[in-house]
Amino acid sequence: MQITVLGAGAGGTAVAFDCASHGHDVRVFDFEQFPDNIAKIAEQGGIHADGDISGFAEIAYSGHDIDDALQDAELIYVVGPAYSTEPFGQAVAGKLQAGQTVIVTPSSCGGALAFKRAAGLAVDDDSIRVAETSTLHYAVRLTEPGSVHVFLKLKAGNLLAALPHQHTHDILELIKDVYASMEPATSVLQTSLQNANPIIHPAVTLSNAARIEMTGGEFLFYEEGVSDSVGRLIEALDNERIAIGKALGITVLPDPVMGMRQGYMLEANYGSGYRKAPGFLGIGAQPQLDHRYINEDVGYGLVFMSKLGQQAGVATPGIDAIIAVASIVMARDYRAEALRTPQSLGIAELSVQELAAL
Repeated sequence: MQITVLGAGAGGTAVAFDCASHGHDVRVFDFEQFPDNIAKIAEQGGIHADGDISGFAEIAYSGHDIDDALQDAELIYVVGPAYSTEPFGQAVAGKLQAGQTVIVTPSSCGGALAFKRAAGLAVDDDSIRVAETSTLHYAVRLTEPGSVHVFLKLKAGNLLAALPHQHTHDILELIKDVYASMEPATSVLQTSLQNANPIIHPAVTLSNAARIEMTGGEFLFYEEGVSDSVGRLIEALDNERIAIGKALGITVLPDPVMGMRQGYMLEANYGSGYRKAPGFLGIGAQPQLDHRYINEDVGYGLVFMSKLGQQAGVATPGIDAIIAVASIVMARDYRAEALRTPQSLGIAELSVQELAAL
């Protein structure tokens, strides 16, 4: 299959490596402001990986020309933080062709909706099938340009939903050779809410803010950053996320339960469960507070959840407190910025029943 990967960060590089390792013809694109990894992949003709998946995989194209990247594409992965989804959608606007499939991974709260709006596609337009996943299928870091270390490829617990949802099973069939463990979700709201990164990352980061600033992040994010009290904070926020899902008629699993299904964790515990999780061993903290663990997970994640909670009639005092504290610490008003909200995605006027049917 002809596959294009938009995004050459750690996640996109892992997706490209894995698909190419399964015999697919893979082309990789990123914007010119991110040249290093793109250039190295092009120079060496492929990607090196070690860890849970390993080896060298040849890549057919790595560059900054979107037309070259999309050449003959049957399947397009959009891989990156939440703030990359709209730019990638804008980059391919008017260039997509009927019959192509696009997967936004991870959703990062409303990824498929955001991509469709940016690409100029109506929500119910199924001439181009668009889907999203609840999380990235890997715990992965770039070790150097052109090389990744994959701590874990998920064993289960990554959900996929198409928009419209009737295409979900067809898309799962399309990608099953690489992602056999991917599971169907009931809707894009389930994939959006099942991603607990906005619950975990800001809670741990803000609880360790002084340590990050004083040491430049020289500690292990999960093993040393999640004490039992931090675990209680994560649990309180997670309960609010689950309550939003329940109000919408959507099953949202507690993160430690999902973490055990995915292979990250060994125990369904919000404290020691993260500290001892095999999938998180050795992952260092970020070097500064100005990082996606705040900017993305609060600005695009928690603000979205808070607004969705209001729409569904669910109070989110813990989530709201994290948004407020993060805004003070970072000297920016994440709620006022409204980077991703039901309103920005065009779903603010939908009823609870209409939201659940997305």
